[in-house]
Formats: sequence, C-alpha cells, structure tokens
Amino acid sequence: MQEIATKRGFTGWHMLWIMVAFFGTIITVNVTMAFYANSSWSGMLSKNTYVASQDFNIKAAQAREWARQGFRGKITVDRSAISYFLEGPVEAVSEVTTVTAAFNRPVGDDQDFAIDLQPAADGTYSAAHELAPGPWIVDVEAKSHDRTVFHQAERIVIEERSK
Repeated sequence: MQEIATKRGFTGWHMLWIMVAFFGTIITVNVTMAFYANSSWSGMLSKNTYVASQDFNIKAAQAREWARQGFRGKITVDRSAISYFLEGPVEAVSEVTTVTAAFNRPVGDDQDFAIDLQPAADGTYSAAHELAPGPWIVDVEAKSHDRTVFHQAERIVIEERSK
C-alpha cells in the first residue's frame, strides 16, 4: 500500500493565532503602560490652568520687584531638618510673622505636605521634619499677617543615605 502524504500548509487557523498573539501583545503592553502612568502621576500641574496662565505675568512682575528690592531666601534641607534664611529690606523682613514651606513631589501628590517654620534667634526659620529621599519642589512663603512679604520656589534633591 502506498501512503498518501498530505501537506497541510498555512491555514486560516494559523493566521487567527498570529493575529491573536500580535494584537494580544499590543493590548497587554498598552494596558500595562496605562496602569503605571495612572498610578504614578496625578497628572495635575495646576488646579486651574487658565487661572494659572492669567496669574503668570503678575507673579513674574512681583518676583522681579522682590529681586530689585534685594530680597533673597536660602533654603537648607537635610533628611531631618528644614531651615530658611530670608534677606531683604530690614523693615520688610522684620514684619514677617509666618513662614510656611510647602513640599511637593514633581510627580504624584501622595507625599506632599506643608509645614510652618519657627523663628530662631539668628534670623532663620526652621522645623524638624523627616524627608524621604528624591526630588522635591519647595515653595516657601513669608507673610506679614495676610500679606505676602516674599515668595520663593526651589527644586531640591534629597540624597539617599549611604549604608
């Protein structure tokens, strides 16, 4: 007896499995990336971008005026303490009643916090607070009652402690 050899070749089922594997991979990668993007960043750069854009020129003019008057602030931060030194016109600096430092992560908002800094004898304002390593945006506002005397924002990086 002679056996008849049948060669199946490429069928519709082969094409179906190729398409399922191809698009399944793409969909899996996209869903994974969307999950990580959504869980790692709040997406919020400003509460209201229109209002922020309207205020930009006003804030920039105020910053130029503070620089012209000689205001300067120096933020010093380590893992456990925050200190701030404000220089400027004596009459304005002596009026400062509160200094608040808001710490924000550039990405995400689950670790953000604000802290009131207490005045020290040498003219600095400080507070004890543990900070996690990594990048932070520090937004310091010095006020005299309800009026802002000086405002400063600075990006800092807290280094990981070596073991």
